[in-house]
Amino acid sequence: MASVLDIRGLSHRIGDRPVLQDVSLDVAAGEIVGLLGPNGSGKSTLLGLLTGRWRPAPGTVRFEGEAMEGVRRRFAAQLGVVFQQPALDGKLTARQNLRLAAMMHALPAAEAAARIAEGLADAELTERADEPVETFSGGMRRRLDVARALLPRPRVLLLDEPTTGLDEASFRALWGRLLPRIRERRLAVLVATHRPDEAARCDRLLLLHGGRVVREATPEALLQEVGRDLVVLHGDEPDAIARRVAEWDGALAVERVGGEVQIVCEDGPTLLPAVLAQFAAGEIAMAALRRPSLADAFARLTGETLDGDATPGEALAS
Repeated sequence: MASVLDIRGLSHRIGDRPVLQDVSLDVAAGEIVGLLGPNGSGKSTLLGLLTGRWRPAPGTVRFEGEAMEGVRRRFAAQLGVVFQQPALDGKLTARQNLRLAAMMHALPAAEAAARIAEGLADAELTERADEPVETFSGGMRRRLDVARALLPRPRVLLLDEPTTGLDEASFRALWGRLLPRIRERRLAVLVATHRPDEAARCDRLLLLHGGRVVREATPEALLQEVGRDLVVLHGDEPDAIARRVAEWDGALAVERVGGEVQIVCEDGPTLLPAVLAQFAAGEIAMAALRRPSLADAFARLTGETLDGDATPGEALAS
């Protein structure tokens, strides 16, 4: 599958500090590639390099097979961006914001009107099209911002933490509208996120840690890597809990992740009651059984949570 966007050996420094180190990736038409990592992992820096905020040194970027240096203007015309903060004027109405975007891309009047109407409908804002954006909820602003980014029919769409601050209903609604457009228009999409549920909607993921790619795989492959059940324990003495359960036959691996102890096992429903029976009342404040998530995969591969907290130590048994 031919790449719309191809990045090789991209690096960037701020002063003497490397913030992106030798990152390579490609994105094909109709594909969603996710950059999963906590704040400070280099996700937004990578998107900033692509939008021209900084120039990479070293590294190469190719758009539709051509070096970016020779096609930067064409790339800019084919690029849609959703920033962490909506790029909207709160004093203008929803319709006026989209009209401004159409003017910036020099769309003919009739075509602009049709696309604006379509964008408002996609964002479910037709009834509020002539109200100031400053009166909108966060979810409404996000939907309008996505409509703004899609208005010029871009080939490449960059999404920088597009659902930050949204509740679960707004999150699902935004992606429910966005995914069909991505597939229908065969957009090449690069999304930066720290949300496991957002990462799960990507076709491929790059796990970024300290500005480096530590793993590239599909969400399904990452979950298989950390598969099996997880028995999760919370208590006042997590280190002591971890040391005790690390010696048990049913524990394939025992890890401290943040303030919890995670026991990787084949048969969680059997192990959980057996574990609890070994502790006195009050030693375990909370116990749960769950399947591993992409957050668990990230923590296991990097030693850091997606909230940016270091996990205290390596696996105690494996």
